[in-house]
Amino acid sequence: MLYNRTIFILNQVLKLVGRFNPKVKLQVAGQNSWKEGLNKRDHSKRLVWFHCASLGEFEQGRPIIERFKKKYPDWQIMVTFFSPSGYEVRKNYAAADIICYLPLDLPKNVSVFLDSYEPDIAIFVKYEFWRNYSFELKSRGIPLLSISTILRENQYFFKPWGNFGRGTLRQFTHFFVQNAETESLLKNIGISDVTLAGDTRFDSVADTLKSIRDIEIASNFNNNSKVLIGGSVWPEDMEVLIPYINQSENLKFIIAPHEIKDKQISEWESRLIGKSAIRYSKAVNNIDLSKSDVLIIDNIGLLSSLYQYGDFAFIGGGFATGLHNVLEAATFGMPIFFGDKAYSKFQEAKDLIEEGGAFKLSDFESFETRMKQLLSNGESYKAVKNITSKYVKNHTGATDVILNWIENAGIIKP
Repeated sequence: MLYNRTIFILNQVLKLVGRFNPKVKLQVAGQNSWKEGLNKRDHSKRLVWFHCASLGEFEQGRPIIERFKKKYPDWQIMVTFFSPSGYEVRKNYAAADIICYLPLDLPKNVSVFLDSYEPDIAIFVKYEFWRNYSFELKSRGIPLLSISTILRENQYFFKPWGNFGRGTLRQFTHFFVQNAETESLLKNIGISDVTLAGDTRFDSVADTLKSIRDIEIASNFNNNSKVLIGGSVWPEDMEVLIPYINQSENLKFIIAPHEIKDKQISEWESRLIGKSAIRYSKAVNNIDLSKSDVLIIDNIGLLSSLYQYGDFAFIGGGFATGLHNVLEAATFGMPIFFGDKAYSKFQEAKDLIEEGGAFKLSDFESFETRMKQLLSNGESYKAVKNITSKYVKNHTGATDVILNWIENAGIIKP
């Protein structure tokens, strides 16, 4: 009752905040969007339901979705999101038949939603442990899988007072976890239906190599120069990058902001001293971009392909609220940098630091020192490139592990 009351209050708070916050307003408005997908539901076909909180979780689910669609074309696929940052970007995703927001986890919402769509399998990505959904799915005999799961010892599931959360976890049919620590934590609380599969994002970024697109403007800008890509950078990251750009020689920069705000980009441009900067939206291919020092990306959807033009990557969010995707850059084999404040929740960041392929930074001076070492020592640079590219190759395969388990468990008949 307390949980349900909390979810109800959360709903009221979201409605209030939505009056002032455009992102939250979208989320509130989307709570009933699931009804719009009902006309696309063909009940003569079986349905697999994927739930992703936001865009990052979607990227972990995507290789499973796309492989599932190819292997089982007679099934329908539904994808739900909790956050607008996932839904708004992927609402037209071609591999899914139905895409909508997830109704809040209240008993009535859950019953009506499941009655309406009648999924045959539910696959929740990473952190999604909604109590009412998990209990109701189990009571209906619908298999509920958690993929790319990663848990930490300090979470309440593993505290003496965490029985409520443990009860939710026990409703899942099977967990496909990212690391041995998560496997051990689950088994220590009596959950044995666990497979150490790894992170499906490795399969996703590996697939990126097969589908990258040429970006002519970036290619012309590159012009065989050494290039550092600033991927999804925040203002805090630019406090390190701008001084480095201003003092660097024989190095070019492609900067992709986390949020495209004209005022913010203009402020960054004004602080570049003695450097020629051009925005992607203002660049045309007949301009001699080779003479520009900085290319600022004010378009969305380009970053994963932009890394092919880089020799170094500075991944944003490490000085802010959370690190952006490190693996997209690692796929192309390059030294990776990020801030030291908000990276510890990301297993790949910790792994790459330990292996020597990535470097956490405290300030401009630490960045400058490390870059100087790599630029002056060709053998050291090649060794780091090799570490990052091998790291991705050595961790692919989670998608096959999950789909093979589903098939062998008899959940899906081939």
